[in-house]
Amino acid sequence: MEPTRRRSWRLDLLFYGVSLAFAAGNAIFSEFYGYRVWGNFATAGYLIAFVLTVLQAVSRTPPTIRSRWLPVGVAGLLAGVVPLLVLVFVRNPAFVWGRWPWSFPSQPEVWVVERSARLLLDLGTPYPDLGRLGRPPVPDDYTPYGPAMTIFGLPRALFGDSPFTDARVAFAVATVLLIALALKLMGWPRVPVLAAQLAAVSPLTLLTTAVAGDDIPVVALIVLAAALAFRAGPVGGPATSGLAIALVINMKLTALPALAVLAVALLAARGRRALLIFFGTVIITSAVLVLPVLLVDPAAFVEHVILYPAGLGEAGSPAASPLPGHLIAQLGPVGHAASLALLAAAACAITVWLVVRPPRDPADVVLRTAAGLGMAIILAPATRWGYLVYPLAMTGVMLAFSVTTSAATRKEGTRTAAGPTDGDQDVTHDDYPDAHNRPIASPDTRGIQA
Repeated sequence: MEPTRRRSWRLDLLFYGVSLAFAAGNAIFSEFYGYRVWGNFATAGYLIAFVLTVLQAVSRTPPTIRSRWLPVGVAGLLAGVVPLLVLVFVRNPAFVWGRWPWSFPSQPEVWVVERSARLLLDLGTPYPDLGRLGRPPVPDDYTPYGPAMTIFGLPRALFGDSPFTDARVAFAVATVLLIALALKLMGWPRVPVLAAQLAAVSPLTLLTTAVAGDDIPVVALIVLAAALAFRAGPVGGPATSGLAIALVINMKLTALPALAVLAVALLAARGRRALLIFFGTVIITSAVLVLPVLLVDPAAFVEHVILYPAGLGEAGSPAASPLPGHLIAQLGPVGHAASLALLAAAACAITVWLVVRPPRDPADVVLRTAAGLGMAIILAPATRWGYLVYPLAMTGVMLAFSVTTSAATRKEGTRTAAGPTDGDQDVTHDDYPDAHNRPIASPDTRGIQA
């Protein structure tokens, strides 16, 4: 086995082995029914992917199972598509699951988004007045999302209970379409297998898709905004990038670091005018989305969208995963202050990185956003481990985008060495209009390709 193939084989074994352990742990130990359903199917999927990877190391393996994409497809099917379909089809109001939450077939995020859509149609705002509950509010009474997230609950609000109107289906379909659009804008790069593993078939991505789903379109819109920012022509540019990022920050405030990274990138690459267009689009789009619901009930909007996620609402957030920031904060007032200090130091470090070396391409934007979100998730006093899907998936996207970036850089270098030609222009992704002309992987990424 050649060295690059051996290295890829070891990475695959590590990925599927860790994924298998994670899935089996959820199947056996999780208290939530949806997690256990996912864990059972995912254990089978990752086990088969692991076995296929072992077989691929055999020199006489049949060609039908030699591709590294085969385990990726098996994992995606059995750990993603199948458990999602099972959980949305058994989600029937007439079916009795038992005591909540151990037997609930979806996480609260799903029906909270669906409830917000019904409230928007009935009351003009997705945010209920908690003062009318007649009792102290609990976390599930809140809608801690921006108004744009409501769109994913509209199918169920408009067409009634059905497996196909489950918000998770809307989340998944939207994500696939958004990522496909981003890849098209990038010239359909040859996606490395490792990129697909991290972004599409990692346990965090597929578990989130099956039981909740609300984070995956957020990741997809950030990726699309990065691709649009560096795209020339009527489809791309600061205006369309601003539109995409405005939609995503009005879905979840978690995406705010992406706004800062894109602003620095556009300023460095296209100048002040592009930055003004970008921010103008963000402000106008946000006003269109927020003002109608804000005018209906300003107090409810502030309580749900701002105070509750910040830990200042009437009910406390249940986010308390044992990540470093939370563990440090549990040591008392000094620990909480230390956690905030570490978070501030990380923010300063990311800011310096952005200023000293501004992002120059979509891969760079995604990488900086992944780093910022990753540090915030790890060091925040209160957070969820499931949010690690953001940096993990974005790292995979960065690897995929880097293929096109490296190829475009090499092509530009070749043109420069050969001297100017008639009509020679800066290399853009439009240089690769179809699959026959798209770039191959750069030398440093071929080792992780099928």
